Amino acid sequence: MKHWMGTLAVAAALAAAAPAAAQTTTWDIDAAHSSATFSVRHLMVTTVRGEFGKMSGSVTFDGKNFAGVTAKATIDATTINTREPKRDEHLKSPDFFDVATHPTITFTSKRAEAVGPNKFRLVGDLTMRGVTKEVALDVEATAPVKGPRGEDRVGATATTKLNRQDFGVKWNRTLDTGGVVVGDEVHVTIDLALVKKGAAS
Repeated sequence: MKHWMGTLAVAAALAAAAPAAAQTTTWDIDAAHSSATFSVRHLMVTTVRGEFGKMSGSVTFDGKNFAGVTAKATIDATTINTREPKRDEHLKSPDFFDVATHPTITFTSKRAEAVGPNKFRLVGDLTMRGVTKEVALDVEATAPVKGPRGEDRVGATATTKLNRQDFGVKWNRTLDTGGVVVGDEVHVTIDLALVKKGAAS
């Protein structure tokens, strides 16, 4: 009897000492308050900026370790807007995004690495025009807040640079004075508003 009671006490002590299972929370993208913007050099002297008007997806996080962050996002390429209708139609054509064949741009994370307070690098596969390449996003997150309806919210800003040629976006023209109409390097900024969906062990 004493042996049985001793074994039970040891088991209880080990259970009490074991860390609680990490709770992973899912945060859904609030499309109405999120944006995906880009900028690229035009005629070698100015910068053209545009955005995609619709995205969806989610982020999971255990609230403790940024290395555990995962994310999936889908951008509606048909919603591209550079404030110039003729240019937007050209960007939707096979010369650029070819939205009739490839209406979405997707990102699926593969790993994350904490780099500082509220900052981490998120590496994943970006698929555009049917081409998938690994890209790294530099992300800065905000602390959670309560929304007007009592919902938990958090924000994040992710930035990266892409070479459009890597994704088959090759259209260009050479200028008489040298240089080209459209630069190859594209700066991307994604501002996310995220709403807590729930938790699962």
